[in-house]
Parts: sequence; structure tokens; C-alpha cells
Amino acid sequence: MDVALIPLSSTPVALPVVPGWSLPRGPVIDLAEAAFFAGAALNSLDNLVRSNPSWAGAWRARLALTCAAAAARHAGRAEDEAALRDAWMLRPADGDPGPAGRLLAAWRRLAERSPGVDGAGLRSICALLGIGWSPELAALPDAIGRLLGEGRPAPLVAAAVLRAVETAAPSGGLLGWWLADQVVALRLRWPLPVPLLMVEAHGAAFRGAGRGGRLRPADDGFDAALCLAVAQGTARALRGAAEIAPRAARLLAVAPKLRAKGAGEAIAQLLDDDAVPGTLATAKLSRWGARRLFERLETLGAVRELTGRSSFKLYGL
Repeated sequence: MDVALIPLSSTPVALPVVPGWSLPRGPVIDLAEAAFFAGAALNSLDNLVRSNPSWAGAWRARLALTCAAAAARHAGRAEDEAALRDAWMLRPADGDPGPAGRLLAAWRRLAERSPGVDGAGLRSICALLGIGWSPELAALPDAIGRLLGEGRPAPLVAAAVLRAVETAAPSGGLLGWWLADQVVALRLRWPLPVPLLMVEAHGAAFRGAGRGGRLRPADDGFDAALCLAVAQGTARALRGAAEIAPRAARLLAVAPKLRAKGAGEAIAQLLDDDAVPGTLATAKLSRWGARRLFERLETLGAVRELTGRSSFKLYGL
């Protein structure tokens, strides 16, 4: 087994949590109170991000999947997480995953690349999100740079970016939420963004008190709502980490029992992504060998089969 590809320690990471006192228990209108909740939550998340556990790739990829499913709903599409995962994982090599799969591609790109906003990257993301390019959108990177340079707290910069996107492209809401996670990562100097906010776009934080519909970026109270969304999204992300961490520890604990050539590469992929196809084939691992390996890992309780199908199986933590 190619053990060089496997992280050296299976010791579980001590996971931070969002303290119960830092989550609102009722309506919050005051911006200072909402910002306090967001700051406490982000401090917990920052501790996890900087610890960089061996399973951080799988965690971010799963958060990206959840955000992409929320983006699909926002766009009026019917695809859920399972359909998006299939569109991505079962596409032909270098093939187009389709409109829904391109939404997942956008949030996977967010999770996999160092944070930054430039013209070429922004134009590429707009193409994935189905948003037409314009001079107003081309001006966004400079505007975001100015906002970041003002030194305001990360959630308030994110709220300002959402307003800037709504002004530049009124139908570009998906881009605003994608960029909001980017600027949070840039402001906090994270090595990689954490997909958080798209899931919260239709959440309770943005239900305007005493009015119908959702708060829009230009509405009074939006900054406070965005702070609450950060706190709630952070708590959700840390709950996801708490689910993945013990599964990853189990996978690493059983690794020495595996004798299949190429097992180390398969384990590395499981730790780095939301799902791995049961037909994985590498220079050291045949499709038949991969099937046997994943069946063995499932028997040992180290992975889950994610689809419930008898064929075209996908495995993950």
C-alpha cells in the first residue's frame, strides 16, 4: 500500500464549536448585537480552518455541494444534492456536467482555490453561473479591493459586496453570494474559502420583520441579517465538520489493515473530496481492485456508499 499518500496521524482533531451563547434565540435587529454573534462564530471557524485537518478537503467539498444545491433552488431548478453529485461525478472525463453541474463547479472552485477576485476569474464564474458579462461586472474586482481596503469586519464587507453586485447585475444574485464567501476568506486571510452563505440566502435571517418577502441588499437591516447568516452558516459548517471528523479518523485507523496496491491514493481522495466513484482507476489500482477496496472499507465502517444504487456507486466519508 502506498502509505506515503496517507496522512500520518489518525488522532481526531479537537473540533471548535460555536458557543450556545453566541447564537441568537430570538429576533435580532441591532447591528452591534448581530456583529457580535458573527464575530464569535467566525472565531470558532477560524480555529478549525487554521488547524487544516486531513479531511478539510472533503469537508469543504461537501459544503460546496450544499451551497450548490441552494443555488439550484435559488435559480428555480429542481436538482438536489444527490442529483448534483451525480451530474458532477458521473460526467465523461472533461465533459460538460450540464447547467446544474456547472453550479456545483462554481462552488467547488470556490472551495479549492486560494481566495482572490480578478477579471478573468470573475468572468469565468459568471459563465458557470449563467450570468452575462458586462462592463459593470468587469468593474467589480476594483470595487471589492476598495471595500477590503476599508478594514471593516468581514460580514459587513460581504454585505457591501452583495449590494455592489445587485447594482452591477440585478439578476446576478448567485454571483453575490459566491463573492460573499470569497471576501470573508480574503478579510480573514484564510488559505482557502469556506462555502457558507449561499445556503443562508433564503434563511430566517433575511425574513424582514413585519413585512413580506426577503430582505434585499439595499434594504435597512440587511447588514445585521448578513451577520446573523454568517453565525448560522458557521454553526452549520462546524456541525458538518463534527460529522466528518470521526469518519475520517476511522478511515485512517483501518488504513494499516489494507493490502491493496493503490489503497493510499484512494484514501487520500476520500479525505479530499465529497465522493469518489466506485470505479476509481489509477496507475496502481484497477476498477476491480477499487470495487473490492471500497467494499472492504464499507464493511469496516470506514466509508459510506452515498447513492443507495447497485451500480454507479459513489463512496465518501
